[in-house]
Amino acid sequence: KMGNAESNAYQNHLSRFLPEEQSDIDGLFNTLSGSSGSAGAKNAKAAKKTVTLAALQARQSAYTRDPLPEPMTVRLYNGMKSIDLPGKSSGLSEQIAKEQFVIFMSNLLKGNADEKISIIMRMIDKTGGPLKGKQIQEFTEDLITSVVHVLSYRKELKGWSLENTRDSSSGVKALASELLSELKLPDGTKPVGSQLLETSFDQSAIEDWVYRVPQISVFLSVVIRQGLHVLHSLPDQTNDILNLVPQCKGIKGRGVASLFDIPAITYINSHLPAELQHKWQLLFSSRLHGESFSQLCAHIVNKGPCIVILRDVDGFLFGGFASHSWEVKPQFQGDNRCFLFTVFPALAVYTCTGYNDHYMYLNHGQQTMPNGLGMGGQHGYFGLWIDSDYGKGHSKAKPRCTTYNSPQLSAKEDFTLDAMEVWAVGDVPENAGRKGKKSILDVDPQAQALLEMAGKSRQSEGLREPIEEDEDDN
Repeated sequence: KMGNAESNAYQNHLSRFLPEEQSDIDGLFNTLSGSSGSAGAKNAKAAKKTVTLAALQARQSAYTRDPLPEPMTVRLYNGMKSIDLPGKSSGLSEQIAKEQFVIFMSNLLKGNADEKISIIMRMIDKTGGPLKGKQIQEFTEDLITSVVHVLSYRKELKGWSLENTRDSSSGVKALASELLSELKLPDGTKPVGSQLLETSFDQSAIEDWVYRVPQISVFLSVVIRQGLHVLHSLPDQTNDILNLVPQCKGIKGRGVASLFDIPAITYINSHLPAELQHKWQLLFSSRLHGESFSQLCAHIVNKGPCIVILRDVDGFLFGGFASHSWEVKPQFQGDNRCFLFTVFPALAVYTCTGYNDHYMYLNHGQQTMPNGLGMGGQHGYFGLWIDSDYGKGHSKAKPRCTTYNSPQLSAKEDFTLDAMEVWAVGDVPENAGRKGKKSILDVDPQAQALLEMAGKSRQSEGLREPIEEDEDDN
């Protein structure tokens, strides 16, 4: 019987799911087919349940606000419909059988790149033929938009929100461009710009791309789990989804929006060492703490690994990851896990070249050495530099920064700072002084001793910032 081959494939796919996952998938299918079945079940034989596009859309709009944007619902439907079943003429039926539904879930949530690829091809374009770069770009933008939307809808942004971050629309385009920059032709060349949008890519090129760009699979998994509300609360073998968005501390209720947008947060976080991806805590914001280099030092010294992000007066957003606690000293510090990045107008990460060990530098109040915060390059010629005369900086890279192979990050080589934030990533070290934030005098005992010898009181004593209580994530 033809039915045997069909049920074997179906059983194999079903067996990838744990029993509780199977019941979750059954429940979703029953809900979807229940809302579509009865009208179609004119005769008793038609009781074999199916799902229609209308049912998927109805499930979405049954909520006050759709958990998934409409274009993504259509793409998911096209993906389900693309599953060929033995003995069925493919593509003719507008309805999705349970076998198709289960195999779709199995391939996208549990499958390898090979299994995912034909579904993704059909989600990009239902004909599944060679795809233009522009079609892949539209799919990628839809996918990222859906991730931001559904995580916000499900209150899964872990303390981040669309209110306390920068508007995500330019971030969606920037992240899509960055992911698309990994598309390669069979000869290994990577088309760019308008050429990329007009180039045709075949199945093997897209398979290679999905294999090398893990975000595509992770984002699809989030869209299915959270968008369709299936397998969303069950433990998974991977930390990809767990640490997609880090927990956010320190910005809630303070009336400022971060310089980061949600797509940039997910991208930068994915480049951090795995043990630091679970939490970001705001240490310094020029809009909260004032535009002062000594305030900056007081808030970031000895706080563990950090991300620095700045905006210049031309609106460019860029920064760096410091793998070690910042210390005020005249030597370079850090290690080869440090990197520089840009967020706007483009999103990109620049990692170490191994050419030198000029990873990070922080100095203050010295006569002989440069005073400021720097990353990469060399004195007077940093990949990223903020002068201790707060407000001035430079990003010199002709043609590239020696330490990070980064281009000029700011709009102009010598820039004027508009805003700045520093985020501690991972758990802030125990010795970071839970008694209260240190002032620059705590950081510099010599200055403290001189003041005491001169009989001056310490003005900053008692002006400590209150330590923030752990916030409720939602």
